[in-house]
Amino acid sequence: MKLRNFLGLALCCTVLGIQAQTDVSDFVPGSTLEGVSYFLPKTAFRITIITEKTVTKPGDFYKYANRYLRLPNVPAEESVAWSIKSIKLEPFGVPDKEKAYSIKIKSKTVAPLVGLNSDGILLSINAEAEEEFLPELPDAVPAPKPEDPRSYMTQEMLTAGSTAKMAELCAEEIYDLRDSRNALIKGEADNTPKDGAQLQLMLNQLDKQVAALESMFKGTQQTSTEVTSFNFLPNKETDKDILFRFSQKLGVVDDDDLAGAPVYVSVKCMESLPKTVVDEDAAKKKAKMEKGVFYNVPARTRVSIFNNQQEFCTTELPMGQFGVVEILANTLFDKQATTKVTFFQSTGGIKDVTK
Repeated sequence: MKLRNFLGLALCCTVLGIQAQTDVSDFVPGSTLEGVSYFLPKTAFRITIITEKTVTKPGDFYKYANRYLRLPNVPAEESVAWSIKSIKLEPFGVPDKEKAYSIKIKSKTVAPLVGLNSDGILLSINAEAEEEFLPELPDAVPAPKPEDPRSYMTQEMLTAGSTAKMAELCAEEIYDLRDSRNALIKGEADNTPKDGAQLQLMLNQLDKQVAALESMFKGTQQTSTEVTSFNFLPNKETDKDILFRFSQKLGVVDDDDLAGAPVYVSVKCMESLPKTVVDEDAAKKKAKMEKGVFYNVPARTRVSIFNNQQEFCTTELPMGQFGVVEILANTLFDKQATTKVTFFQSTGGIKDVTK
């Protein structure tokens, strides 16, 4: 499937323990020989769509359904119908290539433990942190195998000389089975069991036979549950971008496949973070802090998925790419300090600071 703005990433658990002094600079490939490079994350989403696929097939005797069983408007041809049952958004972090930094290792210092995930996203300093993983996707549920109605047909029905005759005999068998069921319920059958459980077993078996034979006239409907998943990385705010398209005949299709109706996504930042004020005093303070550790201050964002008829899901959460970058001063990690910091893997924001 070719879907715009989608990003697939394979994650595996790796937490690196690295002795490092917090001398941090912008990352230049190949220039950091004695240090560790890290990324701040963007917030991406795994989108999971649960759909139902219903396949309707006509019965062999559909032409005789109204004549023998008074069943009008039975299906005369096979059809497929899809519907969306639910859509789920699950956030995770991906490296922001524009927010890459390097921590230089220096001797004669208190060297902090730097924890990274397998993609190089900063997880912790002087603290243990475990990489987070998205949960397993739900399993698709296949349609149950239908009963074979021919296994309940009599020899006379199977050897009938025409389809019309076979349909007539099948209808007669259905009426006989219904009469037998009514007799059991009323206690008028010769073999009516006195045990309630045994009676229920007999009624269930008769219902099973009737349903199988009726399917020769009414047709069958088989419903399965399908799971479609892809990753979405928002890089800007939007009111109404096409996320994917959905067809009632084909299910989930590409965002440029006009066989389906569009399903949209909106991404709206819900807060305005203060802009950096550039003046002489601020510049001096920032210059002193440049040797610290960069982290995200994420902005709270609302993400909605909808079509022209309904809204499927909405969530509000912080996202790293719509926030700003700040710095933890290097004095927090010098010889006299043992500051422990952990970060949210999906946003790059500070989770916890302790000493």
